[in-house]
Amino acid sequence: MVVVGADRLAANGDPASKIGTYGLAVLAQAHGIPFYVAAPSSTFDLSLPSGDRIPIEQRDSREVTDGFGRPTAPAGVNVYNPAFDVTPAGLIAAIVTEHGVIRPVNESMIRANLAASQF
Repeated sequence: MVVVGADRLAANGDPASKIGTYGLAVLAQAHGIPFYVAAPSSTFDLSLPSGDRIPIEQRDSREVTDGFGRPTAPAGVNVYNPAFDVTPAGLIAAIVTEHGVIRPVNESMIRANLAASQF
């Protein structure tokens, strides 16, 4: 199995995680390996219906253009350097929180898990 964390989870279960997590989820699915997200319930943002609404931090372009302390790319090149990516909930076997396991990963199961944890 693969277990990753999440920095933010949308209501439908799409997590935003460190860049590269989405690719890891795709590879896990391609090889029949279950992919799990472990995150505290405070990570859920139920005001966001899906991961495409999660704001993604853009890192400094010099992290790409100035490797090893000197320019390594042509001046003025356009850079896309996100700190996070979003993994579609359909690639996730389950989400593990301090209140239990959410499976299947969908909005109704997430809301039920979070509601049950408030008692």
